Amino acid sequence: MSSYSEDDAFEAASVPLSQRAMARPSAAYLDALNPAQREAVEALEGPVLMLAGAGTGKTKALTTRIGHLLATGTARPHEILAVTFTNKAAREMKNRVGAMMGEAVEGMPWLGTFHSVCAKLLRRHAELVGLKSNFTILDSDDQLRLMKQLVVAAGIDDKRWPARMLAGIIDGWKNKALTPDKIPVAESGAYDHKGVELYGQYQQRLKELNAVDFGDILLHMVVIFQTHQDVLEQYQRWFRYILVDEYQDTNVAQYLWLRLLASSHKNICCVGDDDQSIYGWRGAEVGNILRFEADFPGAVVVRLEQNYRSTPHILAAASGVIAGNKGRLGKELWTAEEDGEKVRLIGHWDGEEEARWIGEEVEALQRGTRGLDPVGLDQQAILVRASHQMRAFEDRFLTIGLPYRVIGGPRFYERMEIRDAMAYFRLAVSHDDDLAFERVVNTPKRGLGDKAVQTIQRTARANGVNLVEGARLVCQGKLIGGKGLKELTQFVQGVDRWHAQVRAEEDTHVELAEMILDESGYTGFWQNDKTPEAPGRLENLKELVKALENFENLQGFLEHVSLIMDNETEEAGEKVSIMTLHAAKGLEFPAVFLPGWEDGLFPSQRSMDESGMKGLEEERRLAYVGITRAEAICTISFAANRRVYGQWQSAMPSRFIDELPEDHVEVLTPPGLYGGGFGAAGMAASASPSIQESMGSNLHQKAADANVYNSPGWRRLQARGQQRGMSQPVESRNMTIDLDAVSAFTTGDRVFHQKFGYGEVMGIEGDKLEIEFDKAGSKHVVARFIVNAAQADDVPF
Repeated sequence: MSSYSEDDAFEAASVPLSQRAMARPSAAYLDALNPAQREAVEALEGPVLMLAGAGTGKTKALTTRIGHLLATGTARPHEILAVTFTNKAAREMKNRVGAMMGEAVEGMPWLGTFHSVCAKLLRRHAELVGLKSNFTILDSDDQLRLMKQLVVAAGIDDKRWPARMLAGIIDGWKNKALTPDKIPVAESGAYDHKGVELYGQYQQRLKELNAVDFGDILLHMVVIFQTHQDVLEQYQRWFRYILVDEYQDTNVAQYLWLRLLASSHKNICCVGDDDQSIYGWRGAEVGNILRFEADFPGAVVVRLEQNYRSTPHILAAASGVIAGNKGRLGKELWTAEEDGEKVRLIGHWDGEEEARWIGEEVEALQRGTRGLDPVGLDQQAILVRASHQMRAFEDRFLTIGLPYRVIGGPRFYERMEIRDAMAYFRLAVSHDDDLAFERVVNTPKRGLGDKAVQTIQRTARANGVNLVEGARLVCQGKLIGGKGLKELTQFVQGVDRWHAQVRAEEDTHVELAEMILDESGYTGFWQNDKTPEAPGRLENLKELVKALENFENLQGFLEHVSLIMDNETEEAGEKVSIMTLHAAKGLEFPAVFLPGWEDGLFPSQRSMDESGMKGLEEERRLAYVGITRAEAICTISFAANRRVYGQWQSAMPSRFIDELPEDHVEVLTPPGLYGGGFGAAGMAASASPSIQESMGSNLHQKAADANVYNSPGWRRLQARGQQRGMSQPVESRNMTIDLDAVSAFTTGDRVFHQKFGYGEVMGIEGDKLEIEFDKAGSKHVVARFIVNAAQADDVPF
């Protein structure tokens, strides 16, 4: 056990009582609180749950409570443990407390993130878990390298059971505070029944290296508190008051650590919102906040319900959606603000039209042409459910010159997986692109170390050729050996094959792009990657391939991307923000756009498949978070058609749309698209029989009751499309162009296409038409998939 004494540990942090008494401020800070906030601040003894809704001033209440503890002399700075999740939040809390208390408070040594506080404690007691106090905290790269060593030593096929997957499994166990000897039988089959054994070996190796990973920092402190009662009691005496921010985001290890510390005096105040628990995928347990009263009988629960951010219509819409969750403590947000604008809801024909409309609306709000005060670009945000949705908006904004920023990640074309894929495409177009070669020759890994790559470079320079030819000479001369020679030979052969197909145009460039990503092993690389980021990277790659459809060939697409990225500058100025809903938590904007509200996309089908009702409820909380980011203008949109895995599919409006209270929603959907209504129920009334069946009898009955989406033309077109078996677009089945064909259309004809809608023929090349569609813009379409506009309702598509 550590030899540190209580006095030694906190001598430097103590402030004399006389100094604190002279510096004590008045209680004027309490007058700035509303009644609920003040109740939470003044309830200093015993367990307190501050159930703080979105925009209700939780940070103000939390920091004022800390200040009140100090100002009243109830606690000294070192007797307060205050933990949060991010360094930014910790700094803000320190700054606010400092501004409130002045220089009389000589710092707060135990105000920080969970991991920073636990790391400080662990260094004092490292020997209790077999470590030295100067242990190293491994970064993710070192952790993965160690995992790979263990996997290889165990004779496990790394392609089938990658080390990254093992790292994710072990991290999940650590989040649950499970040591190797505590893994439940139900989970012992992980990693081909070798996960628990490898976990034990990994922990032993960390001890030998005197190292810990991120998950160990909390896990070791939980183990120390559980097995060394004297150490636990020491900190129970020292930390007389515990405050926790964002309690709904705690995992099991954090929960146990807090509960152990508070089990003696029970002076714990947790601040959180069960309706904003959206990080289940990384270990957060919403059940921690839901059972607070059971964990701490007699707890005072204070609901902060007065919202200072959003208008009544926005709050009512958010409340209507979140009311669908059964696992919640319940609260009703309200505001003293005026009603403002209703939540706007609009349906679009497809995702591209959605991006165009939002771009126009952003500019209209900026100019103030909607009858409202101008809303600057910095005050507008587009919040998407999945990062691959960003591509349509980025492309549109780059085309019209609308400045934007991506928050929480790089721009679409700057993402690692997109740059890798583009390098493959560039190399297929031109063997002379040495930069592209260097990027992908060992991505994914092909057993080529630095020496092998240097050999290729030297050989190319010595012979005055590009790196592709240099690699070919290396393979012919067998200048490298082992696995690297075989893999490099296959890589060069692949590059040659792709280049020949680009030149011959034997396949469409979209099919070729998919082939390149598959044959190179790059798609498989991310399919085998088991990290949480991998599914998103795969979706981004699919979105990249989808973007190729708007160009005649691969080279044209590459030129387009190069030009638009070259025109991008990092100049200062206002920019509209694009981010995921997860990244938006904690932020707020006067105007918010929420696109892609369709079942399968939002709520996410993957979340529902993996977690069932629990996953659906977290998706609904994500919708609640999205709506409550808006201060004055909130716009929700969805599309009738989305391209999924290269195939057009009818998209059902999100079930969350039906949960919006109609009195607080303004429907902007153009007449005729769905009959002018909104919601999944309305969509069911106009959808084809097979789609109605897939939606279920409950929604079908809702549709009959609602009697919306009653456009006969839409229903006929949908039903006829289903009769023809149009599970994929007709165009994708046969795109051969007959240049000698005589078109039945002439320039200027008004025509109709099932997907793109109405348009005008602008040009003719054989049986290929250039059409300017009213909603979808300019497209090249084969004539046999087009009818005269006057015949649209009578032709059996």
